[in-house]
Amino acid sequence: MTPPVIGREALVAQAEAEFLSRTGRPATWRWHVPGRIEIFGKHTDYAGGESLLATVPRGFAVVAGPRDDHDLRVIDARHHEEVLIPAGDPTPYRGWVNYAAVTVRRLAQNFPGIPLGTNIAIASDLPRAAGVSSSSALVVGLATALIARSGVDQRDDWRREIGCPEDLAWYLGCVENGLTYKSLTGTAGVGTHGGSQDHTAILACRADHVSHFGFMPVRRLGDTPMSPEWTFVILSSGVHADKAGSVRDRYNRAALGVRALVQIWQSETGSDNPSLAAALASAPEAERRLREALGRVDIPGFSPADLERRLTQVSREVARVSLAARAFADVDTTALGELTRASQADAETLLGNQIPETVALARLAYAHGAFAASAFGAGFGGSVWALALISEAESFAARWRQAYIDTCHPTGIVESFACRPGAPATQLP
Repeated sequence: MTPPVIGREALVAQAEAEFLSRTGRPATWRWHVPGRIEIFGKHTDYAGGESLLATVPRGFAVVAGPRDDHDLRVIDARHHEEVLIPAGDPTPYRGWVNYAAVTVRRLAQNFPGIPLGTNIAIASDLPRAAGVSSSSALVVGLATALIARSGVDQRDDWRREIGCPEDLAWYLGCVENGLTYKSLTGTAGVGTHGGSQDHTAILACRADHVSHFGFMPVRRLGDTPMSPEWTFVILSSGVHADKAGSVRDRYNRAALGVRALVQIWQSETGSDNPSLAAALASAPEAERRLREALGRVDIPGFSPADLERRLTQVSREVARVSLAARAFADVDTTALGELTRASQADAETLLGNQIPETVALARLAYAHGAFAASAFGAGFGGSVWALALISEAESFAARWRQAYIDTCHPTGIVESFACRPGAPATQLP
């Protein structure tokens, strides 16, 4: 069962108490690292597209202190688990421990000689595998602690490559997916082929705003205040969307489809456009040319129809992002409803990452009072966000949840919470 929300201060206190109990020392550093909502931009970041994002007030408390050796010890204060990852240990791990091992190994490889021996305690009230980016929040939290411990951000080689939060978000996305970042050589990653959308939201979103970013490279395109009368309501489906587990192959297929489209474009044109979005923006006729090329190539595992659907979804979804930002600025509930219905429909028919439960959740949100609603995250489970008036959020959430339970009879935990856009990862006194 997902632990209940206990408040940021209490969460940090729990992590600190467990840290002191197990290490015999008080923590040196403390952070709160939030989860995120993908408002628009389904699977567009690794295509070099755009997204509209916000963080949630739930997240990870991360407390840390230096060790006298070179090992990494991570303590899960809420589940009373811990793991010791020896320096240079190539052992393959599973689950959340794999994220820790991948993070410390990548930093050691990219920045040789930095001191990484660290004790870290974490405590989270994010629901696991529910689409709110618990896995990427863990990577950001662990990396943030290791950066503070090592002082690597003071080195010239770090400063040459990572000069702002957006750069760090792109780098940590590459830590997770294993790709090379600028001159910093990649590794195997955690086994998923995602992008840096989650890391960008966690590190760079603004409280009470919806934040607009472009990717490959990561860049801030704008921040729009959200109406003070609105709130997000998140409802989980009870179906885990564990992109590092049972749904990994289906999640990766969406990314591999984008890579195939870039490969086709580069082969067809001789260009070196690094992303699908860059290819589509390179000429007025680029999308038409790419569609025409799909029938002339053979990509194992993908039919021309598969790739055409993937291309259509990316093209349409990227176009919606700036329109959605404008709708937030104009407090235009009608436009947001139209855009989210279209985004959800494309996720169901083109992206193919929806399940009956998330389809039902989105439909039922409108039926019970939301003016916009959409599934988000990796897909194949997870959660749906809805927008409602703050004054009606509690009653709406209760109606929505009960209607979903009556309709789909979920066997997993169905959890809801309301939230305004939150702050990015924050170091605490």
